[in-house]
Amino acid sequence: MIKKIIVSLCLLFSLVSFAQEGTSSPYSFYGIGDVRFRGTIENRSMAGLSVLPDSIHINLQNPAMYSSLKYTSFAVGGTFSANRLKTNAKEEKAQRTTLDYLAIAIPLKKVGFGFGLIPYSSVGYNIRNSVLTNGNQNRTDNFYNGSGGLNKVFFGFGYQIAKNFSFGADVQYNFGKIDTRSLSTQFTLNADNVFEQVQYSTRETNSSTASGVNFNTGLSYSTKLYKNISLYSSVTYTPEATITFSNERFIAIVQSVDGIAEAIVGDEEKINVADTKLKLPSKFTFGAGIGDIKKWIIGSEITFQGSSNFGNRFNDIDNVTFENATKISVGGFYIPNYKSFSNYFERVVYRGGFRFENTGLVINNQAIEDAAATLGLGLPLRGAFSNINVGVEVGNRGTQKGGLVREHYMNFSVGLSLNDRWFQKRKYN
Repeated sequence: MIKKIIVSLCLLFSLVSFAQEGTSSPYSFYGIGDVRFRGTIENRSMAGLSVLPDSIHINLQNPAMYSSLKYTSFAVGGTFSANRLKTNAKEEKAQRTTLDYLAIAIPLKKVGFGFGLIPYSSVGYNIRNSVLTNGNQNRTDNFYNGSGGLNKVFFGFGYQIAKNFSFGADVQYNFGKIDTRSLSTQFTLNADNVFEQVQYSTRETNSSTASGVNFNTGLSYSTKLYKNISLYSSVTYTPEATITFSNERFIAIVQSVDGIAEAIVGDEEKINVADTKLKLPSKFTFGAGIGDIKKWIIGSEITFQGSSNFGNRFNDIDNVTFENATKISVGGFYIPNYKSFSNYFERVVYRGGFRFENTGLVINNQAIEDAAATLGLGLPLRGAFSNINVGVEVGNRGTQKGGLVREHYMNFSVGLSLNDRWFQKRKYN
């Protein structure tokens, strides 16, 4: 009964959380927003490492790992993010709390199935830009803000082809809505040497509704090297896919104060804009790790993403290009003694890692890079295979060169993994 109550509360919470802004990054202005990490808190605490077969934790990155599960597993996780945004002239702070995933996996002998809901990308920015012209006598203030993002509903399976060798695949339906707004206001220098607004503001609003399907495949293989030491490896491949945006655009003349529209002057005009199609990049990941699965593991992964064919929802952004992206992760875990009954902390899983990523986004000829260190704990719940997982991620993204923004972020994550034989028929009443 307690488990059913917890699951119900998590489902209710998720419906609210997935509708909220999941980022405060100005880089979510481009493409389809800030692409989120697809994985659990356990993997994220190891810098995204996903090579490990696990009998009680869902692996959302490699569907082949569903066949490793021994128990039905329900997983949910969320993150609190604190960002410090710096340019050469200014510094701002921002905070967000988001839900990261909601998933259920069910093992059936050599086959495992999984399904759930995860955010794919998030849009959440508020930018102000001022431009001086005519010998600094005129000033144009441009305000930009956006919200929304894309989500994924997925269903996948993993099958154990042979001992220690599994294959898996999942299908993902992408959906969501992105709303953006820009407001432009003109000022001129008056006789008192003060800028005053000389005309109404021009406001442009855009709304894009997205839909599309893509697929993900994976392989997992492990082999014993020496006594309890084994080699673990995994490969995943996501083919290029197409996502379609149905777009609407409206132009209006408004009265505004500091970027906030107070009233529309005249009629709002609908502008015909074509629907757009974007190619979601193909992605290939290879990883390997070594260790004792019940004691310690250290491993590394490298990801190649074909982002050079990516683009924006609209073709009127001229200071951005995309290039192929790469990510390198190194991480692992340590368990002092998983059988200990006298010392709780000897059964705790201690995780850590480091990652470096070239995101593939290039603005003003500056490649946007992202680097972070991660730490985490897996806290067992008494009398069960379930656990609470907590993690912290500290990193930097972007640069202050070329008039851009450097982000210093700290993410605090909490995940719940409930594991039991929920669907096993009882032998005795």
